[in-house]
Amino acid sequence: MHRSVPLAVACGNYDRTRPLIDGQVFIEGCRPVFLPQSPGEIFFRAFAHEEFDVSELSLSSYAMRRAKGDCPYVGIPVFLSRAFRHSAIYVRTDRDITRPEDLRGRLVGVPEYQITAAVWVRGLLQEEYGIAPRDLRWVSGGLEMPGRIEKIPFTPPSGVSLEGAPAGKTLSGLLEEGGIDALIAPQAPSCFIRGIPTVGRLFAHFGVDEEEYYRRTGIFPIMHIVGIRTSLVARHPWLPASVYKAFAAAKDIAVAALRAPPNRSATWRFDSAGAPPAVPV
Repeated sequence: MHRSVPLAVACGNYDRTRPLIDGQVFIEGCRPVFLPQSPGEIFFRAFAHEEFDVSELSLSSYAMRRAKGDCPYVGIPVFLSRAFRHSAIYVRTDRDITRPEDLRGRLVGVPEYQITAAVWVRGLLQEEYGIAPRDLRWVSGGLEMPGRIEKIPFTPPSGVSLEGAPAGKTLSGLLEEGGIDALIAPQAPSCFIRGIPTVGRLFAHFGVDEEEYYRRTGIFPIMHIVGIRTSLVARHPWLPASVYKAFAAAKDIAVAALRAPPNRSATWRFDSAGAPPAVPV
């Protein structure tokens, strides 16, 4: 198959994508140009302006657009980011919030209500501790820069209280000054990083809690997937399989490197096409 279809591919520069970016692995039938960027920028540009042919996507935003019937991308089972989210809940340590149940009725910040990390945390709170989203009061806004809005407009579920952060305010600043009781965010807020004594994690030993959760449920939460422009898939039905195989091969190389002995390069057996055997990503 000739490499003939040009592709603009946007994804993070991770160990599992680097073999694609540096040319170790090819996408069959394609001429890709890789555009490594931060996930936040990729997601906004992909959903707001549909700029990319192949894109790393927020799982929750993809699901929302797919449910609405207007998603510009076809998702494939390539999960570029997976993460447990017990560590994503930050609280004021001076307000008697020591258990998940103590969040009831509290004012909780979130960068966007729809972000995947927040979806998983809401599921965790509801399924594990009986705390429904309507049991909390929600404030959305920028974590470190004010003015962030939901990338996909939506109406909050019935009974859910959701408001925007005050003008000029950040969620990290609100948590530090006591304007909110808790915060759910995929990245640690600067107030926590700076060691503000009145800010801490709800799950202080989150690693232990996450391991126990996985052993009991078998769930390793998916954060990001890969999507291919719907119009391209319609013209080239073979494209999803080619893209999937390439991302799977790149991941195999990354896993092999992790398994290599210290200070030695990984040894890898390539097939006749120059790629290792593909396994599910």
